[in-house]
Amino acid sequence: MDNRKLILIGLVVTAVCFFVLMLSFIPRPNSGFERYKSLNPWSDSVYQSSLIFAIPIPENLSFAGEEVPLQYFDVRESLDRELHVNTFWHSQTVLLLKRANRYFPIIEPILKKNNIPDDFKYLAVAESGLTQAVSPSKAVGFWQILEGTAKEYGLEINKEVDERYHIEKSTEVACQYFKKAYEKYGTWTMAAASYNFGMNGITKQIDRQDSNSYYDMVLGDETGRYVYRILALKVIFENPKQYGFFLDSTDLYPPLEYTEVKVDSTITSIASFARQYGVNYKLIKLFNPWLRENYLPGKQGKSYLIKIPRKGFREEAYK
Repeated sequence: MDNRKLILIGLVVTAVCFFVLMLSFIPRPNSGFERYKSLNPWSDSVYQSSLIFAIPIPENLSFAGEEVPLQYFDVRESLDRELHVNTFWHSQTVLLLKRANRYFPIIEPILKKNNIPDDFKYLAVAESGLTQAVSPSKAVGFWQILEGTAKEYGLEINKEVDERYHIEKSTEVACQYFKKAYEKYGTWTMAAASYNFGMNGITKQIDRQDSNSYYDMVLGDETGRYVYRILALKVIFENPKQYGFFLDSTDLYPPLEYTEVKVDSTITSIASFARQYGVNYKLIKLFNPWLRENYLPGKQGKSYLIKIPRKGFREEAYK
C-alpha cells in the first residue's frame, strides 16, 4: 500500500473520530423514547418495531371525574406497572381494542341511562376481557357476576337460562351495584374497588386502616392493582396510537346486527328454531349466549327476546 492510501485512510479515521466526539457534546433528551422521537420525528408511537422504551406516564389522569394523585410516587409506580403490562401484552390488548368496537356501543348507553360514569366500561374490560368468561370462583360473563349476586338483583339462572351471559341485563345489574357502592362510599373509585374486593371486605379495611381513599389503602395484590389496570386500559384505549396500537376501522370487530323475536312458548329445538329464521344453531347461541341448552321451556307469564342475526350479516360483516 503506497503512502497516499495510508494518508487517505488516516484522514477518514480522524474525521470519524472527530464526528463521534462532537456527538458526545450534543444535549440528549432525557428518556429513551424522547431520544428515539428526536431521531424519528415522524413517529408518535411508544412502540416501534422491536425497539423497547419505558412507557410515559400521563401528566394528569382521572377516573369517573375523580383525580388520580399521580404526584404520589407509589400511585405513579402502580399505574406505571399496569401501563407496561397492557402496552407490551400486545396480542391481548389488540383483541381488547377489537372487541370494544363491538361491545362498547351496547354498554355505554346503559351506563349513561343509569347515571354511571362512562369510565366504568373499562371495568368490564378488566373483569372479563369483553368475553363470556367463567372464573375459578364461578363468576360469569362480561361483569363476572356470582350466582348469589345475580339472583339478588333479579337475574334468572337455571339449567336452560343464565342471564349473567346476557350483556344488556348483566350490565343493568352491574349499574345497580355501582350505584349502591357509590352511595355507601362516596366515591366512584371506591365503588370500583369494591366490585373486586366486595363491599364487606372494603368496609372492614376502611375501619382497619382508618381511610376511605383507594390510593391510601393496602388491599392485597389483586384489588391493589385493580383500579390501576382499569386506568391503564382507559389511557391506552383513549390514545392507542401513542402506545403502539395502529388499528383502522377495518381491523375492528363490527357490532352485531340483528332483530329480536319475542318468545313466550316452549322451543323444543334451538336448531329447528334457528332454521325457521334462515340461520343456524351456532349463530343463535353466539347472539344469545344466555341460552344454555338446546331447548327453551315455556313458563307461565314469562317471555324472552331472542336476537336473530340480520340476513346476510355473517357474510357481509366486513364488507
